[in-house]
Amino acid sequence: MTFAKREIGPTGVGVTEFGVGGGPFGNLMRPMSDEDARATLRAAWDSGFRYFDTAPVYGFGLSERRVGEAFRALPREESAISTKVGRLLRPDARWHPFRKMFIDASPFRPDYDYSYDGVMRSYEDSRQRLGLERVDILYMHDISAETHGDALPPLFRTAMDGGYRAMDELRRNGDVKAIGLGVNEWEACDAAMDRGKWDVFLLAGRYTLLEQGPLDRFLPRCQRENVSVVIGAPLNSGILASGAVEGATYNYEPPPPEVFARVKGIEAVCQSYGVPIAAAAFQFPLTHPNVVSVIPGMASRAQLEWNVARMTQEIPPSLWADLKSQGLLRRDAPVPNDPVGPAAGPAGRAAALNA
Repeated sequence: MTFAKREIGPTGVGVTEFGVGGGPFGNLMRPMSDEDARATLRAAWDSGFRYFDTAPVYGFGLSERRVGEAFRALPREESAISTKVGRLLRPDARWHPFRKMFIDASPFRPDYDYSYDGVMRSYEDSRQRLGLERVDILYMHDISAETHGDALPPLFRTAMDGGYRAMDELRRNGDVKAIGLGVNEWEACDAAMDRGKWDVFLLAGRYTLLEQGPLDRFLPRCQRENVSVVIGAPLNSGILASGAVEGATYNYEPPPPEVFARVKGIEAVCQSYGVPIAAAAFQFPLTHPNVVSVIPGMASRAQLEWNVARMTQEIPPSLWADLKSQGLLRRDAPVPNDPVGPAAGPAGRAAALNA
């Protein structure tokens, strides 16, 4: 089995509709052995995934090392790999923030650096850790208000004046094929589009079965300017997998009452069709014509198999109509059999480029 591919704008980079997020390979929230990481990555390949994303901050180099090691034994020309810039790793085993998030991570401290020189150094360091000649997509990581708060304005200027210039140079020289931002806020992507020409944005958790705010401004602009979007965290950190149950998490925190109630309503509609809520959550973002891939994390082979079963499940078009009629999904959200957007479903999506 191989998932269908979609092309990122005019770049020639094809990514499978479903990809693999690399956070778990950096021991995100739970430890993973090198052997288990290697087996999970190989099983993902055998299951048809051909797009893999990673970043220096995932385990402070651990995820990049594991992904690169796996891909040196696989046909590189069939795959697309993305990593990120914006942080430089410095030796510092005593540095403790994020260590509760990345268990038994490598002994480094991630320092933000969005300058021209910092981005060039970050790209070279990533290639060293990956052990690969090139990456296909390069994202500028976490240049957003959520990450930097009041410190964002000067950092954003540095990122757009210096970091973007470095990324654009790498693209023009053919070192990478596509560039973009990897953030949790669509507003950061929208602001970046005012300052440069980008190919693709990795947006985590903001265009999901639970949230469709980017339809107001960001996604229409992507359509006008032919910019692609990759969706990370399609399960909103867990609640769209577990459903509205005690202990469910939304953005890694307990969900507020209104989110809990909304998920409960979505889950009821899905159950009426015999569809797991996670299946709808995985497949919904791909109904938008500019979304090229959805990349959840996979912390084990069992979780990989669980994901694939839901990614490939047929979903009746009337399920989306019911969600809209009950006010659980925005009426302007593209869905199958809707003139607003392309048809979707494992059997054939309009924007697909066969692998």
